[in-house]
Order: sequence, then structure tokens, then C-alpha cells
Amino acid sequence: MQPTTSLTANPLTWDSLPAVQQPNWHDHSEYRRVSMELAAARPLVTESEVGAAARALAEVAAGDARALQIGDCAESFADAYAPRTAAKVAVLNDLADRFTKRVDQEVLRFGRMAGQYAKPRSSPFEVVSGVELPAYRGDMVNAAAPNVFSRQHDPRRMLRGYEASADILADLRTHWDKDAARRGPWVAHEALLLDYEGALVRSGRSGDYLSSTHFPWIGERTRQLDHAHVALLASVTNPVGCKIGPTVSPAEVVELCELLDPERTPGRLTLIVRMGVAAIAEALPPIVHAVRRAGHLVVWLNDPCHGNTVKTDCGRKTRLLGDMINEATLFRNILESAHLHAGGLHLEVAADDVTECIGGSVADARALGERYESLCDPRLNPDQAAELIDTVF
Repeated sequence: MQPTTSLTANPLTWDSLPAVQQPNWHDHSEYRRVSMELAAARPLVTESEVGAAARALAEVAAGDARALQIGDCAESFADAYAPRTAAKVAVLNDLADRFTKRVDQEVLRFGRMAGQYAKPRSSPFEVVSGVELPAYRGDMVNAAAPNVFSRQHDPRRMLRGYEASADILADLRTHWDKDAARRGPWVAHEALLLDYEGALVRSGRSGDYLSSTHFPWIGERTRQLDHAHVALLASVTNPVGCKIGPTVSPAEVVELCELLDPERTPGRLTLIVRMGVAAIAEALPPIVHAVRRAGHLVVWLNDPCHGNTVKTDCGRKTRLLGDMINEATLFRNILESAHLHAGGLHLEVAADDVTECIGGSVADARALGERYESLCDPRLNPDQAAELIDTVF
């Protein structure tokens, strides 16, 4: 890891605010050393790359392009090598090209990669083979192996996450050179771990920017208006996203918009709708109208995966392709009925022919065990994702 002199000059206000879903590692003997090393690290992405992604998303907000954001639920450090990155980029490009033909517009490409190493969890513990263990929170926090030692929160894993992200981005940039006609793919991840994200804020010509990724987002569990995650994203110049679920009120969403997009800059803020097929028809229309009345030119994306997770009789998490298609279709219809642009899709998609979601090439729950490889939540395989795009658009 090489040092840089381009450090943020002043502490950010988010640092003193409460935050949820954070690791329990501040008493670890290596915590201070890791924090200092990250604070001195080179930016993973450049300010000019961030600016290019922001300008492209402004085109989506204006209705002149679409966006496709895909990748793993939780990345593995073991995947940070060139052939694996190439495979993921190939799937992203294939699906984006397919999407482009359906809508006859440019489709911007964002990979859930080079940083999707941390996951919020609904419970701090899980039961594995009858044994209660700390929950797996992503490779940047602990390991997935089902034993007490592996599940301990270890801040040194942030350095491994930084190096893995740097390797992936180095490989990704070679794909930019090979196909200059495609803009992107840019990288995106959930800005969950404040110790990591905050240490990688850097000063640029236009203000502070988050150098860990081109496009950070915050999740349904961390979008509290008076908490640190919202304040951190409000303080940087990156285009930012926020997931909104079925329980959020129109007034709350407008407040989020005011905090994250105070200048009403087209494409600055992406609202990622993840409500579930049963809730979206009632919950989304008043939010859409409230945001439009408030004058925010946001990008509207649909994440039809997270609101449609179910468990099989044996307790395995899965998702039904039909439910995801139906939610995405309702999303598109709601936006178009309001004379707004359905900006695109945010999907969890594997680069391999996995069998984690039911539908299409995965006939039923009995087929899930054939290639269920996700570290956390079930992902679509490429054929299922292609069917979703073809059906919805």
C-alpha cells in the first residue's frame, strides 16, 4: 500500500453521530494501526472517474440513458484476480448490451464489485448446524467459516479489502481501454463500514470525495436521517444512492433528498426502490409524487431482489424470479404513469450458472442445492437476469 499526501484536511461531522451495523473491533490491538494505514493510502478511484460517473448518471436522471447495476450479494476476497474480474465484467456487459437493445438507449454499467465486502445483518447471531455463532458480516469484517474464531471481528481485514479492491480496479481499467465505446463499467458498493469509508475520504478540486468507489450507496437499515451514514454521503461529491423500502414515508424520503441532494443536482442522488412485490403498488406512488413536487431530479432504480427474499421449508433463503419480474414491472409502470423515467435495475447477479433463485433455469426448490454458492443472499444467474430484463423492458 503506497502513501499519499492528498488527505482530507478537516474532520467530518459524521464522525460524532450514531451509527448502526458497525463491527465490534475498536478494542482490537491492531485497530489504530489499520486506521492510520488506511488514512495514508492512495485513493482507489480518482476524482475524474467519479466525475465521469456523476455526469453519466445525470443523463439517466434526464431520461436520456438507463443504468444497470449488478454483482454479488457479498464479494469474496478469493475472487480478486484477473480472470474472475473479466468473467464478472463479461456478464455485466452482456446484460447491459441486452438491455440497450430493449430500450434503444445507452445503458450505463455499474458493478457491485471492488468493495462489496460488508453486509448489514438482521441479527448479530445465526445458528449453524445447531451452534449459535456471530453472524457473517462480509469478508471485510469476519470470515464465513462456521466457527467462533473465524467469526471474530478483525479490523486487519479492512486492509485486505483495500488491497483486493485495488487489484480488481487495476484489472477493471484494462477493460475500459479495450472497449472505449462503452462508458464504464464503474464500481459501486454499500458504504457500510464507517471506519473504512471515512478513512478513504480525500480532498479534491471540487470538495471531499469518497475514494473507495465511484458510486456509494446506503441501505434500508442505515438511512436514518440523523445518523452517520447519511451525513457521510452528504459530505462527499460522489453520486450517491439510498435504498428505500416499503415502510418509509414520503416525508422521510423528501428529507433524505434534502440532505443528500440539497442543490437538486440531476443525477446526484439515486433512489433504489426495494419494496417487494406485495408492497410496491401502494407504497411507491406517493413517494414518487412527493419527490417530484420537491424538485429533486433523482435517478430511479429498482432492486427487485431484496424485498422478495423467502425461505424454503428447509430454511434456505431464496427468491422467486416471477416475484422479481412482477415488482420490476410494477416499478416501471408506476414511474411511467407519473411521466417519469424508470432509470434501470439494481440486481444481485452471479457470474456463474448458480442455482440460488427459483424460476427460469431453476425449476423448483429441489434444484437449489445443485450450485448454491452465495456467501449471504441468493443471486440470479445470468440466464435468469436476462429473462428479467427481457420481460420488464
